[in-house]
Amino acid sequence: MFSNSVLLITGGTGSFGNAVLRRFIDSDLREIRILSRDEKKQDDMRKKYHNPKLKFYIGDVRDYQSVLNAVRGVDYIYHAAALKQVPSCEFHPMEAVKTNVLGTENVLEAAINCGVKRVVCLSTDKAVYPINAMGISKAMMEKVIVAKSRSSNSTVICATRYGNVMASRGSVIPLFVEQIKAGRPLTITDPHMTRFMMTLDDAVDLVLYAFEHGNPGDIYVQKAPAATIETLAQALTRLLGVSEHDVNIIGTRHGEKLFEVLLSREEMVSAEDLGGYYRVPPDLRDLNYGKFIEQGEVKISEAVEYNSHNTNRLDVDGMQALLMKLRFMQAAARGDYIEPEE
Repeated sequence: MFSNSVLLITGGTGSFGNAVLRRFIDSDLREIRILSRDEKKQDDMRKKYHNPKLKFYIGDVRDYQSVLNAVRGVDYIYHAAALKQVPSCEFHPMEAVKTNVLGTENVLEAAINCGVKRVVCLSTDKAVYPINAMGISKAMMEKVIVAKSRSSNSTVICATRYGNVMASRGSVIPLFVEQIKAGRPLTITDPHMTRFMMTLDDAVDLVLYAFEHGNPGDIYVQKAPAATIETLAQALTRLLGVSEHDVNIIGTRHGEKLFEVLLSREEMVSAEDLGGYYRVPPDLRDLNYGKFIEQGEVKISEAVEYNSHNTNRLDVDGMQALLMKLRFMQAAARGDYIEPEE
């Protein structure tokens, strides 16, 4: 489907953007465009890949004109540009709104106006029952995606929703590795806290699936195993050859959940089980508000959400095996160090 086509990756210098680029760089795409704000990261990427297929656009998804300049002539878009750090969004919620909500609206509006074939947007488990500004902004982003998909003409707009991406920059695995190697105690919030565990390669597989099979307004969710933070810590200390290591339990941080939810119980009622994935179709009720206010659904009362407490739970051995799929952990186990994914 990508033969001789043009792909645009917004936020292309970040974790997901890099992972998607690595998968697509050797495909038969004619051109891959990277839209991002950081000229240094773009220059690093240009030198790293040294590939004439790559084209770089400096711009910000908040600015419609800079988005439009990058979108003209594009066939496919992977929209990964976002503010994703919980603390920064919490202190600056309007910045999260400008990038995650209004920025997405700009990308989708430009895509529709330029006749882009398909757009896949990146969302997060924090958008389900959100309790922090980052999750709230991503939940609103999903609403924008579904609303835009209703009137997107020939442009198919859909989304993928992820849990925790292991060893991405700013995440807990690189922090724990650094603490272990420095001989400092592991700072654990709550040993019983659970998180979905998935690799960047898993995430890219879902992107490809969405590009190929997505219908307007669909949200795709990958089934993923989960583990407690305690299990993760034990697996890491074993892999790094320090079976006994001090732990400092610091308590749950602001805006943090005991467990994450990938599908709400409301979504589980309509979700289609595709084996390795769930597909959540859009709510296509029209603007007759009576259907929202006067009609109910018994199945919702009986449904159970899909969360990191009730999914397949990894033990220490299972967590070790998953960790060793990561280049970052393979290097750490050898005593080397490589940078976490952006």
